[in-house]
Amino acid sequence: MDQPITIVGGGIGGLAHAVALARRGIAATVLERAPALVEVGAGVQISPNGFAVLRDLGLGDALRAVSVRSQAVRLVDGPTARTVVRMPLGGRDYHMVHRAALVDLLAQAASAWGVALRLGTRVAGAEDGATATLRLDETTEQVAFAVGADGLNSVLRVALNGSDPAFFTGQIAWRAIIDADAPPEAQVWMGPGRHLVAYPLGQGRLNLVAVEERADWTDEGWHQPGDPDRLRAAFAEFAAPARDWLGAVDRCHLWGLFRHPVAPRWHGGAMALLGDAAHPTLPFLAQGANLALEDAWCLARALAQPDRAAALVDYQSARAPRVGRAIAAANANARNYHLRGASRFAAHAALRVAGLRPELLRRRFDWLYDHDVTARGPNGPRDR
Repeated sequence: MDQPITIVGGGIGGLAHAVALARRGIAATVLERAPALVEVGAGVQISPNGFAVLRDLGLGDALRAVSVRSQAVRLVDGPTARTVVRMPLGGRDYHMVHRAALVDLLAQAASAWGVALRLGTRVAGAEDGATATLRLDETTEQVAFAVGADGLNSVLRVALNGSDPAFFTGQIAWRAIIDADAPPEAQVWMGPGRHLVAYPLGQGRLNLVAVEERADWTDEGWHQPGDPDRLRAAFAEFAAPARDWLGAVDRCHLWGLFRHPVAPRWHGGAMALLGDAAHPTLPFLAQGANLALEDAWCLARALAQPDRAAALVDYQSARAPRVGRAIAAANANARNYHLRGASRFAAHAALRVAGLRPELLRRRFDWLYDHDVTARGPNGPRDR
């Protein structure tokens, strides 16, 4: 059996990676700084590319049981509530789910596969070498190999790449969940300098993510409390039902959106990165969790190879162009959702025309959603 892998971070990517390793006969330990696996007030969209990984991990039916299957993406003009375009998703596996439910599924699977989960364990620093050195709050541990699934502020990313600058995008975002019913679709309400995303999570709950352009900034991390009244004021010109949804918010969280470069190095002698630790993305394409799931599966495959060093080179070279394209698409959405004046009118008119053939709109993203890292053909995995 291969030497155990130590995974820093017990979120979606870290837990999925642990399960993927265990299914290949590689023991894994997950170090999670939180005292419990609790996700606060947030939904996540799982598209077919992410679902393919969950299905391969044996969790496809379990996800279907706790999620809402999305039937369409609807773009709406916020001030008038008029549908600009509705893109049906063709009955494929697009799912909307509370993050806590997905993390719980992954944690149960990890436990069933014998993964060790150490809660309340903060990794404050790391050094790469023949083995990985992890500095905890009170001790230092040497581990055979460490995987950084520790998100935007990854200590393993710093160990491999040093500190790199992040810059404020001029946008802040709120997250909230309210009690409300809505059609089984993801809605994007677009307005000048702002947009609102809404989708159901089941059991009468609606997930809201509201993004506003703002000159001042707030720190990264979306556990900061926000002001519901300021949220409502920012979207006061939106029509019902969006205005009504925001009226029902009694608690929200706020965070500033920063752009980070893709890490130059995703691996070293005894370390590797996945998900946001390697390639943070803005939340305008709903791909953060899906790309992390893809990474988790691909990195597990690489770590199971006899020539691990060569496999890690292949891992980064195969993944980097894809995540770069997804990040660019997310950045473009950030601009397109917030158009003003004549450009806004022209863009909406073009979308309405395109909506006459919605299947063509959907095909523009086949490269993203149809990608299945678990698929095998005569030449091996599709992403190699």
